[in-house]
Amino acid sequence: MNPTTATIIVGMLVAAGIALVFTLLRNTYVCAPSEVLIFSGRRWKLPDGRVIGFRCVRGGRAIRLPLVEVVDRMQLTNMAIELAVQSAYSKGGVPLQVVAVANIKIPSEEPLLHNALERFLGCTREQIIFVAKDTLEGNLRGVIAELTPEEINQKKDMFQQKLIDEAHRDMQRLGLVLDNLQIQSISDEVGYLNSVGRVRGAQVRKNARIGEVRAQASALVQKATNGMEAEISKIEADLQVARKENERRIVEATTQREAMIAEARGQVLAQVAEAKAQLLAWDARIEQTRRKLEADVVAPAQAEKQKLEAEAQGRAASILAQGEAAASVLLRLAEAYKASGPAARDALLLQKLTPIFDSLTSTLKDIKVARLTVLGAAGQSAGALGAAVINANEQIRAATGVDVIHGLRPKSSA
Repeated sequence: MNPTTATIIVGMLVAAGIALVFTLLRNTYVCAPSEVLIFSGRRWKLPDGRVIGFRCVRGGRAIRLPLVEVVDRMQLTNMAIELAVQSAYSKGGVPLQVVAVANIKIPSEEPLLHNALERFLGCTREQIIFVAKDTLEGNLRGVIAELTPEEINQKKDMFQQKLIDEAHRDMQRLGLVLDNLQIQSISDEVGYLNSVGRVRGAQVRKNARIGEVRAQASALVQKATNGMEAEISKIEADLQVARKENERRIVEATTQREAMIAEARGQVLAQVAEAKAQLLAWDARIEQTRRKLEADVVAPAQAEKQKLEAEAQGRAASILAQGEAAASVLLRLAEAYKASGPAARDALLLQKLTPIFDSLTSTLKDIKVARLTVLGAAGQSAGALGAAVINANEQIRAATGVDVIHGLRPKSSA
């Protein structure tokens, strides 16, 4: 072989080796633990039978097939997102302002990594954060609308867990993983939470005051109970002493009973004898008083009684005699009235009219009557006689101008 030819061949082999090494070095990609390499351009068959147009390398190194495959890098590091929701209406219509911080990343496990590659391959981290932020804010508004302000403010753990559960599903669809989500602050524009806090504080103060009062009441009750028990113990001791004293007195009374009975019997007998003597004295005094009353009161009263009875009998005899005389006169008058006939009735009427005329004429001035004519014949009835008297009175008044019945009065005797 020609040395020149051999030299050329060696040079070509050396150049080919250098080119091969250079090509290998240029197409060899090292994957860091915090990233994933995506080789696209060829079709790859997965173990489950699916065929995809890319392959992923996580950690280590891989060689790209020149002119066939294209290599992209995607960072798996954490991405912090600040969430700020304004005027998010909670259950009950109270607008809230919620500030939270979420940590997301692109997963390194299948099939979530495929979802991320389909949606964010070639996108910057700012674009990924923008999409994730909008999604998380929508989840945050949805969870706020399902809870009351009190539940959001007082049960932050429940609110946070509910928000994580709600966002986890949407993040998986996007191919992202929500590592952590923390609620930093919750406020409202209308002061509702402050009012609730003041009410809660007032309730706590009220409960504390009630507890204090109950403790004081319990202490007072215990003190009163102790005092009562001490007083009861003292009363029981005094009662025991009183019982012993009563027992002693009963024994003493039992021993002294006979003597006291004898003494009492003697006193009673003496009082009975004295009472009997007093009864005899009272009997004698009663007899003396009875005799004195008979002499001083009864005898004069009986004499007065007899005198009054005699006088009454005399007055009764006189009244009886007068009544009998009057009855006899009336009987004779009645017999004469019956015997006289109609003339007796006229005479009786004139007798009754005389006092009436005297009463009527007693108030009139004295006048001189030259002549008095009585019209009508004797024997007329009382009604006819009255009419005749009225007729005569009218004729006299027409002739003389004097009303006899109302104006005449009898002359006074000289």
